[in-house]
Amino acid sequence: MLSRQKLFWLSRPYDLPGSDGRFLRAVRDSCAYHIKHCPAYRRICEAEGFSPGCLNRIDDLEKIPVLPTLFFKRHHVSSMPAWRQAFQVTSSGTSGSFSRVGFDWGCIFAEVPMVLRLGFYHRLVSPRPAHYVVLGYKPGRQDKMGVARTMFGLTHFAPPLTRSYALEWRDGSYVPDLEGAVRRLRGLEKSLFPTRIVAFPSYLWFGMRRLEELGLSVRLPRGSRVLLAGGWKQHYAQEVDKGTLYALAERVLGIGEEHIHEFFGAVEHPVFFNSCQNHRFHVPAYARVIIRDVRTLKPLPMGEVGLVNLITPLINATPVTSVMTDDLGTLTPGEDCGCGLSSPVLTILGRAGLNDITTCAAGAAELLNQTGAQ
Repeated sequence: MLSRQKLFWLSRPYDLPGSDGRFLRAVRDSCAYHIKHCPAYRRICEAEGFSPGCLNRIDDLEKIPVLPTLFFKRHHVSSMPAWRQAFQVTSSGTSGSFSRVGFDWGCIFAEVPMVLRLGFYHRLVSPRPAHYVVLGYKPGRQDKMGVARTMFGLTHFAPPLTRSYALEWRDGSYVPDLEGAVRRLRGLEKSLFPTRIVAFPSYLWFGMRRLEELGLSVRLPRGSRVLLAGGWKQHYAQEVDKGTLYALAERVLGIGEEHIHEFFGAVEHPVFFNSCQNHRFHVPAYARVIIRDVRTLKPLPMGEVGLVNLITPLINATPVTSVMTDDLGTLTPGEDCGCGLSSPVLTILGRAGLNDITTCAAGAAELLNQTGAQ
């Protein structure tokens, strides 16, 4: 599917107007592929009266049947047999259930150029080796979580000298070791090479608070960075604003906010959203975002709050071309950011309550049941 490769090999990662034509072609091909190879998805499209041929303008993307991430937590659907897939990953499953999404080899060959292009654009790629302290899961055979894959991937932007993890697999479960991570950070203060901390925001916050409570701080070598992936999830009640988090990082780690980078994505939408210099997420050319009304699912105008609908033709193995997250967010003009990017800014405001999104998932599940899909 060359249309997908042409889109993800674009040299200008935030040129949405210049990529509209490629994006539409790739999405048409993606929808056609899933309709042909996934009976459940085909029946949903038939029930919605959708066909790829109706995608003629970028505004037509709203016509694609939207499947909520909650649907993928309750139903396993695929457009490709497992033996043809490169691998499968799952969501973290903090709510007790998890999505399982397959990645095909064509997706991998499209995803790597995207990650590198954005990594160079945001100056994350460096030839200088670095030590990595990962405040997250240590990957292993037992682990297929997408966030573990993402965090491990982030340790390749600079050649890794060492990697240490705050969550290790022991006796059939993950065991946290924030105290060990703190000791490791203190031991890297005098290294000749920078340290890159890859972390859940919540784990970074708890670790830094622990250091401050003990009256301790570290001064990591020049060029050290913090890379934040994943949300606060089950720790949402302790979530703090970005300014508070960044200020603590400067006090405790000696890392200024200009060296703190954030990433946004989902297992069901593994497009690489990077924060700009003003710590905002601009929509990259490899995705499009629609904000939808919580009750009607109709697209909302710029600036209004609604459910975040993410669209990308990246994956062929699983029909995740258009997915609805349980996040509430807004889109605002990119020019208002002041960083120089004109691509719209996606702001995540928080998670919708389960009752708000159940109707969306129930609708998709009902369509499957009505058409005989299991």
